[in-house]
Amino acid sequence: MKTEINPITDGANMARRSFLRYAGASAAAVAVMGAAASCSKNDRVIVTPGGGADIGSGDPGILNYAYALEQLEAAFYLQVIATPYSGISAIETSYLTDIRDHEVVHRDFFKAALGSKAIAALTPDFSKIDFSSRDKVLGAAKAFEDLGVQAYDGAGYLIKDAGYLTIAGKIVSVEARHAALISNLISPGTFVPADQVNSDGLNKSASIAEVLAQANTYLKTKVSAVNYNYKP
Repeated sequence: MKTEINPITDGANMARRSFLRYAGASAAAVAVMGAAASCSKNDRVIVTPGGGADIGSGDPGILNYAYALEQLEAAFYLQVIATPYSGISAIETSYLTDIRDHEVVHRDFFKAALGSKAIAALTPDFSKIDFSSRDKVLGAAKAFEDLGVQAYDGAGYLIKDAGYLTIAGKIVSVEARHAALISNLISPGTFVPADQVNSDGLNKSASIAEVLAQANTYLKTKVSAVNYNYKP
């Protein structure tokens, strides 16, 4: 029988760092929390008629965008570890458990930083993923990790607050390490896959609309960015 995972509450008791410790208790982390707490009413989170959520606008909108992706990744790895694929090795279990713990920390960090501005808990839809198959699980993991890195790289220029940008840079660095590891598990020696790095040696990026279109295929709770308004 397949074990059902609650993507928000499961893993709450696992040993992990708090989000402040993860951020190094730095001034940047304090800046992020302070900025989120002082958001204007124009940066409110909007619930859509279909039961989904819009990320909102301004810097809080970008944090909600990242929060949505981190919720999705955390839910995926919680399921992977709860229902290991056939033939999973001890080292693969260790790697994937570490990634799970990172994603849970990322998810919890954004939730705490956003406070009342955070979008609601999202419900994933992993019905297309065969969690008993190594190939399918690692293929999905690669898709999620590559998408996450492209998302951070594609939205970085939209961030105004230096505190947000610092934290985003720290998190995307970890996500890129995840992406490299997963790629290497699929095919040894491909930690810098050609499908993710361009001829200039730069990671490819994707727009908010492109990323959400892909992410929503794995979410029952759809996320939109129709109310995001970038003001340079």
